[in-house]
Amino acid sequence: MRCPFCRHPDSRVVDSREAEEGSAIRRRRSCLSCGRRFTTMEEASLRVLKRSGVAEPFSRAKVITGVRKACQGRPVRDDDLALLAQRVEDAVRSSGSAEVPAEAIGRAILGPLRELDEVAYLRFASVYLAFESLGDFESAIAALRAETSGTRRGAEPDDLDDLDELGDPAVRPAGGAFTDPADPSQRAGPAGPPPGGRRVDPDTPRPGRPGRDTLAAVREPPETPGRRGGGNQLNIVEGGLGRAEPTTGEYKVGRARGASATRT
Repeated sequence: MRCPFCRHPDSRVVDSREAEEGSAIRRRRSCLSCGRRFTTMEEASLRVLKRSGVAEPFSRAKVITGVRKACQGRPVRDDDLALLAQRVEDAVRSSGSAEVPAEAIGRAILGPLRELDEVAYLRFASVYLAFESLGDFESAIAALRAETSGTRRGAEPDDLDDLDELGDPAVRPAGGAFTDPADPSQRAGPAGPPPGGRRVDPDTPRPGRPGRDTLAAVREPPETPGRRGGGNQLNIVEGGLGRAEPTTGEYKVGRARGASATRT
């Protein structure tokens, strides 16, 4: 390459760095005649053949400019447009051809733009595909809806598979908490808990209610005429209430575990 200052044909490379995300190389050169330095860019050749027959180098800036017009008023950032232009260039270069028609650039834009913003896609497609009537717009919108619904349907799990994985649903008795049929202690029926509560052990003391092993003091009512014995009797027994003996008038214990003390 000739020096842009003195037109000398020879120069040497001083520094080389990647540019354009690795698609080009930036070289810093020094002229062997005048010693002045200049920069060159080295990249693979990609030319766009326009409808008029003129070929020009591919430009990301032109891609961004064309798409930005379709994205006016839409929530699309400049970074999104730059990424779209990069994807378009990668798609075009993957064809392996050094010269591509302008129509190929438009087709490469449609896919990424549809993913970026559907409204901008319809605007761009109406110009690129030359929509002539409302029917063209309706067909494009119907295609978008079908594609969107198909994508969502594929992302949703199968309801039947979910039920199989979850197993039997929980059962909730009337007025009670949820129970699991697989747990024997929570099954409904005589062996199960009462509706809406847990099974209570009678041996477990609760506030205001003594257990079986709690000493209960029972005082006999005053003696009535015709009953044998006199005075008040106090029976201290283990567990439960006693009963009055019809012959002696003493207060006996129906189910006593220990001795009873009687005071007259």
